[in-house]
Amino acid sequence: MENTAKIPSYLSRDSLGPWETYLVQIDRVEPYLDKALLPWVETLTRPKRSLIVDVPIRLDNGVIAHYEGYRVQHNLSRGPGKGGIRFHPEVTLTEVMALSAWMTIKNAVVNVPYGGAKGGIRVDPKKLTIEELERLTRRYASEINILIGPDKDIPAPDINTNEQIMAWFMDTYSVNQGKTTTGVVTGKPVSLGGSLGRHDATGRGVFICTVEAARHLGIAIAGAKVSIQGFGNVGEAAARLFADAGAKVVAIQDETGSIHNGRGLDVRQVRKHRLETGSLAGAPGSEPISGDDFWGCEVDILVAAAMENQITEKNAPAIRAKIVAEGANGPTTPAADLILQERNILVIPDVLANAGGVTVSYFEWVQDISAFFWSEDEINARLDKIMRDAFAAVWEAAQSKGILLRTAAFVLGCERVLMARKLRGLYP
Repeated sequence: MENTAKIPSYLSRDSLGPWETYLVQIDRVEPYLDKALLPWVETLTRPKRSLIVDVPIRLDNGVIAHYEGYRVQHNLSRGPGKGGIRFHPEVTLTEVMALSAWMTIKNAVVNVPYGGAKGGIRVDPKKLTIEELERLTRRYASEINILIGPDKDIPAPDINTNEQIMAWFMDTYSVNQGKTTTGVVTGKPVSLGGSLGRHDATGRGVFICTVEAARHLGIAIAGAKVSIQGFGNVGEAAARLFADAGAKVVAIQDETGSIHNGRGLDVRQVRKHRLETGSLAGAPGSEPISGDDFWGCEVDILVAAAMENQITEKNAPAIRAKIVAEGANGPTTPAADLILQERNILVIPDVLANAGGVTVSYFEWVQDISAFFWSEDEINARLDKIMRDAFAAVWEAAQSKGILLRTAAFVLGCERVLMARKLRGLYP
């Protein structure tokens, strides 16, 4: 296996940003890449195109407010850009760069014909009225209009964005084009060309990959103990699917706190309580625990489905799980990665584990282009096959090369991207 004798000093910092984390990952994978592709590796460390835009809107009180927005296309060698849009007060250009780069790798790992892109606005959407949010979305869509299109760059929902925001986005683009263009975004309402199965797709992908990993480790899902960090669309869907398969979801954490029940939480009741009260606290059949105690829960599976840099060198030593499944993008720092490896905890990397969302986004895009739509059973069956095939390929690469699943996924994804770059050549 990869050398874990010592954590390099430059990794021993929890302040390592998302872009630096991504560059470290590329650094680690380079020795395992096909030597014929090495002249092109630097392509992966440079976004193809980055756009910073001012997003001015008139607030309900008449004040003109300005927000900073971004759209980054990391790599388009394998097809149009694909990646979500997040509205969050801590969005930065370097974060969006990293997220777009992970999309490049992720799309290649599951072998969908997309490049990587990502977007965001530095804003707290909870402080905006619904009318202000619509104006913000439409203005942002207009500002990045020069980059997007169904054959150029296809946005999707991410943190704090949803079906309604995608509907506004699609409508704005369509009005500017003079025709309805449903394929410019994915994650839309079904009535506007959205796909069945999209809501649960990312969480379902996490579940499928974890079931496969557990099978290889001889862990039965029925009766397995699971903890979920992050209880949004991804974490909630994964928790529900694990519970339905007979697992015990014993701990859940989100930004409002952490709850626990050693006999298993009723996931649907917890979700209902969270929607009604805005907090996990007081959920039926639960008791509060501290954030530190959450990480120390003795479980078989930990799903990290919140934000970047949640598993660090500070809390990684406390984790008592056999499998960590990355439902979020970049939840584990490079230093924490090495600690988990030394402790023989299997990490299913984000570029594989959470690729279910972009896979069903691909299905939605295909359905929009063809104007022919599939049933939810068909979509789930296609997703299941793609995720299982991708996991099998990554597992085989890890076993044959004696490397981590993350490194193996990056080898697979990077080689597909670099081969496309090499075959296309340079022009002029």
